[in-house]
Amino acid sequence: MKKKTINNKEIGRRDLIKLAGSAATLGMLKSAFPDFLFASSAKDVRRPNIVYILGDNHNADTIGYAGHPFIKTPGMDRLAREGVVFEQTYNTTSLCSPSRASILTGQYAHNHGVKNNHTPWTGQSTTFLEHLSRSGYATAFIGKWHMPGEGLPEMPFLDLFVSYTYREGQGAYFNCPMVVNGKEVPSRKPYITEEINDYAIEFMEQQVNKPEVEQKPFCVYLSHRPGHPPFQSPEGISGMYDEEDVMKVLPPHADSMWYGKTKGNVFQGIMMGSYHNQYRRYCETLTAMDRDIVTLLNKIDELGLRDNTVVIYMGDNGMQWGTHDRHGIREPYEESARLPLVIRAPWLVPDPGMSRRQLSLNIDIAPTMLDFAGVPIPREMDGQSLVPILKNGNLQGREAFLMEYWRYYPENTPSYVGVRTRRHKYIRFERGRDPWLFDLENDPGEMNNLYGTPTGNAVLPQMKELLAQLNR
Repeated sequence: MKKKTINNKEIGRRDLIKLAGSAATLGMLKSAFPDFLFASSAKDVRRPNIVYILGDNHNADTIGYAGHPFIKTPGMDRLAREGVVFEQTYNTTSLCSPSRASILTGQYAHNHGVKNNHTPWTGQSTTFLEHLSRSGYATAFIGKWHMPGEGLPEMPFLDLFVSYTYREGQGAYFNCPMVVNGKEVPSRKPYITEEINDYAIEFMEQQVNKPEVEQKPFCVYLSHRPGHPPFQSPEGISGMYDEEDVMKVLPPHADSMWYGKTKGNVFQGIMMGSYHNQYRRYCETLTAMDRDIVTLLNKIDELGLRDNTVVIYMGDNGMQWGTHDRHGIREPYEESARLPLVIRAPWLVPDPGMSRRQLSLNIDIAPTMLDFAGVPIPREMDGQSLVPILKNGNLQGREAFLMEYWRYYPENTPSYVGVRTRRHKYIRFERGRDPWLFDLENDPGEMNNLYGTPTGNAVLPQMKELLAQLNR
């Protein structure tokens, strides 16, 4: 996105308000910036608030609106009714820390440098929160950071930074101590989703209650712990799925005995007991998180912010529950790489309740945030804004994207690089495995590897060329 100019002069966001006083200037501004920034008169020029909610290990199909047979997610379902669901959203590196860095920076992992859960965050890339802060937004990061380093990073551009270092940054579902703007404080609420949700609500209330001349648009990044093991839920939710038949969801071979990471993987000791019960507990944590999403949405309504607040829900990566004899998040299968993503922007979306099938990525979040705010998108961001697709579901979108992963001890999923198009997926492993080539249109379950077959050989040159282009 090129920097906006008027008469060859660069326009900053602070200048916008000053220039909006004349009708002629307002006309030029309308041609330079997104339509939603303008109301009926120049004095109504405004930028939207943004609330971004991130789940952990959330399989894209484990949501009510996705047709799951028993999970209750009324908050996410409401967002889907009032917004747009992106059905083909992917993690470019299927692992927690790299994905979180990609969300914040809009970059592939080979550019931002957080290549696995042991690679520290260096701050070498600028986050979208810093860009928004520089452009006049009040910004808050609240919840799970989950990137390696010496404690939490320095982020002086944040107005509020609430996170935790407890248990190597994984935190605890109950009574988790918080670090608030550098100072450790005890938890105020027993359950972690309610705890961080309260901080988000308080931050929004503080912005709304400021004198009008001091008010700024705000961006809240709300990062939840569910559904990361060991799965624990609060009273009223714990045990609510005890009688549900999980075989409606899990593959037949994932029986009620401990399945886990025993076939070709290390043992995941924090998950113990029946695999069926582990899945039930996983769903309960997601429902517990959703209960606080309901509270947050109601508070946005109560504060009169709904019509000028973007609300986004997303997962950091998917989750395999027994598919392809795997449990976890690292393999480049669809269940690991595909994410839930739903965006509500009432003034912008012409068809609420509908979905988009264009390929969308975790690296698209940062440029999308900046586009919402009318902030120029830096050249170093690899992602693309989703705002045009929100406004027009008939746009084509991207053709392909890069998938990459770096092995780290003790996990034994090998390093790989690959390309995913609208129809095909080609993965090349560093060692130990033949390449994959799947036709996802005819084989959505990725059961028939076409690599080395006549059908695959016809497609392979194009896939190799796409991969080479993306690597360049």
